[in-house]
Amino acid sequence: MYSADRCLFVDSIRVSRQDGLFLSDKTVPSSFVSSISLKTQKCFVDKNENVCLVSCSWGGQTLGPVKSRRSGGKGGWVLSVSLSREEGYVGDSGEDWGQNGDNNLETVEEVKEKKGSGALNTTKHLWAGAVAAMVSRTFIAPLERLKLEYIVRGEKRSFIELIKWIAASEGLKGFWKGNFLNILRTAPFKAINFYAYDIYRSQLLKLSGNEEATNSERFLAGAAAGITATLLCLPMDTIRTVMVAPGGEALGGLIGAFCHMIQTEGFFSLYKGLVPSIISMAPSGAVFYGVYDILKSAYLHSPEGRKRIQVMKQGGQELNAFEQLELGPVRTLLYGAIAGACSEAATYPFEVVRRHLQMQVRATKLGALATCVKIVQQGGISALYAGLIPSLLQVLPSAAISYLVYEFMKIVLKVEPA
Repeated sequence: MYSADRCLFVDSIRVSRQDGLFLSDKTVPSSFVSSISLKTQKCFVDKNENVCLVSCSWGGQTLGPVKSRRSGGKGGWVLSVSLSREEGYVGDSGEDWGQNGDNNLETVEEVKEKKGSGALNTTKHLWAGAVAAMVSRTFIAPLERLKLEYIVRGEKRSFIELIKWIAASEGLKGFWKGNFLNILRTAPFKAINFYAYDIYRSQLLKLSGNEEATNSERFLAGAAAGITATLLCLPMDTIRTVMVAPGGEALGGLIGAFCHMIQTEGFFSLYKGLVPSIISMAPSGAVFYGVYDILKSAYLHSPEGRKRIQVMKQGGQELNAFEQLELGPVRTLLYGAIAGACSEAATYPFEVVRRHLQMQVRATKLGALATCVKIVQQGGISALYAGLIPSLLQVLPSAAISYLVYEFMKIVLKVEPA
């Protein structure tokens, strides 16, 4: 790689046949050197080491990136300069050097733009998942509260009686108790989960070389996404469970519960139930994303699906965000609900065990298997499915809305495929 000095410290200048400047390898006049100001100290050289690329300014104007070639293998350089005040470089014939040029170089501006757009796309992708979680969790917060009452408090009252009790004792806002903390937990969880799934599936596609993911790749990507999100977000879920449990009101909110757990049980108490969480989230993610993707793929390959895609292509940018949904709003809601129900039913016992583990204190702490056995001994097999009906009532709209809002936000934010 040649340095900036090697590229610019030259002696004489003359117009070449290639409509550039021929620069010999001797000392350049000081008046010429002083008039050039480098914007970068790097030159990019091709595999034959005969091209250098810099960007400089001359007389107050930006001379864009400068490309140079060896002239006939002799001791000189041919410089071709593009005068521009904008970022990027357009060559003498209008070509974009580094993509269509025969030297396969990329300008510094192009590299920065690609890195920037990649980071921006990732941010938008995460925001799409986060907004989906915020909307869906706020919508189904009352059902989430009922589910926790059955699991955490061991509620014995009927569904209707429990609703009346919450309304009478805490008012309407009681159904949204802990919703803000729930959003703080689920927004990053869903954002990471959705994004991780798309990334893992994309990487598996690259490894396999297939045009479309197989069912096994979908399930594997979903399991990996569930594990990734669990590892990163479990502490917030543990704190929320402790706050909702009996006596949690006295801890003083989110910060108080966090400090109490750290002081009394140590940092790793935030990861109570990690093993059953991973055991439950791996198949849960696999089923949730796998079922939705399988249903979606089956529809898009059907005559009706192909017709819809064709109509969308013809409509182009004139279609609004809902009309640009590949499945359409109703089908997106339906497939999301089916995927959520399948996922919840398949992994619900793990959820019950995990909640019980999170409520244990160090003095009476049991392992995952021992906790499971204890639950069965005290309430039978049905105890592992305590609260399943309100949970399904919560999951159906939650999963449906999550997928609808997620797909909608990806269109609105113009998220590119991972």
